[in-house]
Amino acid sequence: MFSLFRLLRNGDTTGAILFVLSGCFVVFVCSPIHELAHGWVAYKLGDKTAKNEGRLTFNPIKHIDPIGMIMILLFGFGFAKPVPVSMRNLKNPKRDMALVAIAGPAANIILAYISAFMYYLAIFVLKGSVAGALISLFFYYSAYINIALAAFNLIPLPPLDGSKVLAAFLPNKVYYKYMSFERYAMIALLVLIATGALDKILEVITGFLLKIVFVLG
Repeated sequence: MFSLFRLLRNGDTTGAILFVLSGCFVVFVCSPIHELAHGWVAYKLGDKTAKNEGRLTFNPIKHIDPIGMIMILLFGFGFAKPVPVSMRNLKNPKRDMALVAIAGPAANIILAYISAFMYYLAIFVLKGSVAGALISLFFYYSAYINIALAAFNLIPLPPLDGSKVLAAFLPNKVYYKYMSFERYAMIALLVLIATGALDKILEVITGFLLKIVFVLG
């Protein structure tokens, strides 16, 4: 997987700078869209919690989580401040929570397609120029980080979006027991990230999705 440290170790200073700039773009533009997608779908399904707390906005200040932001800038994946959702306001809580959860990663995949389109556009319009090479690389990293965010958030461990998607298919008894482990699952997730245990899995999934995005972008 791409990361700031790997690029610097390889002596790719230009790539490292563009990786961080793309990360900033994702943090301040794409992550708010990810969280807004969660809140908007919840609103459409009957829960106004996000709207009442001012989270149905593109304002990045409302959505930034400092630790998640640093992770995105350094490693290319991370998280934003979760949009609040009240299950009791949803008509079909398990199903609707899954729809709310999948909306965020889906938004990242759409943004990855847009980045891929901009990548090809920069190459076509500015072909052979230094500006074209830099701009295209910027959007390549943007597509990559958006895909990495989608893959990371779909890991089926609470509190990530994938846990809510998986929960929709679990019997109620198993579901409530599964979600009760959220605080412990977060610790386990941080351990997996710190030890690099997730790197290979994310690298395979991200690489596969990235190829699809750039073939169809």
